[in-house]
Amino acid sequence: MTPTEAAEAAEHPRPEAGEAATAAGSRPAPGATPPRTPLKARTPLRGRAAAELLGTALLVAVVIGSGIQATELTKDVGVQLLANSIATVFGLGILILLFGPVSGAHFNPVVTLAEWWTARRGGDGVTAREVAVYVPAQIAGAVAGAILADAMFGEPLVKWSTHDRSAGHLLLGEVVATAGLILLIFGLARTDQLRYAPVAVASYIGAAYWFTSSTSFANPAVTIGRTFSDTFAGIAPGSVPGFVGAQVVGAVVGLALVALVFVPARSGVRGRW
Repeated sequence: MTPTEAAEAAEHPRPEAGEAATAAGSRPAPGATPPRTPLKARTPLRGRAAAELLGTALLVAVVIGSGIQATELTKDVGVQLLANSIATVFGLGILILLFGPVSGAHFNPVVTLAEWWTARRGGDGVTAREVAVYVPAQIAGAVAGAILADAMFGEPLVKWSTHDRSAGHLLLGEVVATAGLILLIFGLARTDQLRYAPVAVASYIGAAYWFTSSTSFANPAVTIGRTFSDTFAGIAPGSVPGFVGAQVVGAVVGLALVALVFVPARSGVRGRW
């Protein structure tokens, strides 16, 4: 070893065998799946329940409040629906962004139940105990949001809606709207793209306002809450069983589509794309 080489070796000593193994072990091999970052500690259940209650309340307040505002500003039903849908898109996106890290931002019993079902079959999701807390919180929040919206616009705090929505084509619209929502949410989860949920879910609901005959309730809690307001966004109590039943059917269809489309790749088999 020349004096120059000796000086370089002293400046840059070679790592010991154990150190080299540790350094190599800290990096995934080329093509390997990187190690998962440990999950943060979950928010206590009471905090998650509060997020679901508050988020659902604000969502319903946005839907009903923007509907009342729209009908006061214009008599054009198309413009009313446009204003209502735009407000809902922005409101829902912000609420998912805000409460998603806390509770998952379900705001919807069929989403909660669908997640519980996937968890039973080996996926990630809520437990039966969490379902028993989330769903009542969502319903209570929806009712509170309807009353809040009515109060803000000087409407009777509780006045049952007379807006009948029991026609068969409207129920079909709810099946389609809910199936699409479940397909979107769980499709994003299967493809590790839930970070896009605030934009994707809000955009889908905004579109479904227009392409479904029912204007896309797609949510039993919101459906119940909207019976408390006899305004543009209301629904008559007698129409609720049909709507909720259609939403449950839609959730089942959505989960079936998720299982059909997002099939886990078999080990050692690469996709074509």
